[in-house]
Amino acid sequence: MSDDTPKKESRGQAFTRFIINRMQDNGVAAALRRADNPNTEYQSWDTLAAFNIELDKPWQRLPYAAVACAMAKAKAEKNGSIGIGQAIARCYEDGRESEQAKAKLRRLLACDSVEEACRILRPLFSLINSKGNSALDYAKLLDDLLYWNNKTTKSRWAQDFYRYQDKDKTEANA
Repeated sequence: MSDDTPKKESRGQAFTRFIINRMQDNGVAAALRRADNPNTEYQSWDTLAAFNIELDKPWQRLPYAAVACAMAKAKAEKNGSIGIGQAIARCYEDGRESEQAKAKLRRLLACDSVEEACRILRPLFSLINSKGNSALDYAKLLDDLLYWNNKTTKSRWAQDFYRYQDKDKTEANA
């Protein structure tokens, strides 16, 4: 087998590509922006169902809805490369040293289920989007949520947070 064999696209990568294409329609984008609210989430179900998501299974529906909503609110034109841990750290001037950032990460890491994680991610997406400095890797985040494994997922998010260093501070110390 050669190294130039194309890698199979993950479910998260396929979904982010699908959502970016669907958001060209302003009506779809508007419905997706309401997907994180339990009272209006149903408005996004036609888009989610078009991707063969089983709407009656919250552990499956909620991760897709949360990520689609975050992408729509951020008006994402492509998938980013920043992990959720690094994105949280980037929201604060002190980065990973910020007590507020650490508290946000700890709350996310305390989640016991994918449903709870999706609920906690909602305000984090708003924070990240308001700072405008993070191009989230939505595909990787969705894959983490879809294949939820408490220890593996949480340790990856924590490593992403604690490995983040502000470039300006690193260069100033050199």
